[in-house]
Amino acid sequence: MRINLNWKRPLFYVLLPILVFMAFVGFPPPFPPARPTKPELEQSEPAEVREEGG
Repeated sequence: MRINLNWKRPLFYVLLPILVFMAFVGFPPPFPPARPTKPELEQSEPAEVREEGG
């Protein structure tokens, strides 16, 4: 027994809302960027002490 399954029509109705959404919003969708997990501190070298000499 063979079932004739037409996959083009369901595929069209599944992709239609996605295509309409992308037509109004654009691609890629403008989601906000991910927040950084932890702000990293700037690493600096200790200042060298200059000798006062004449």
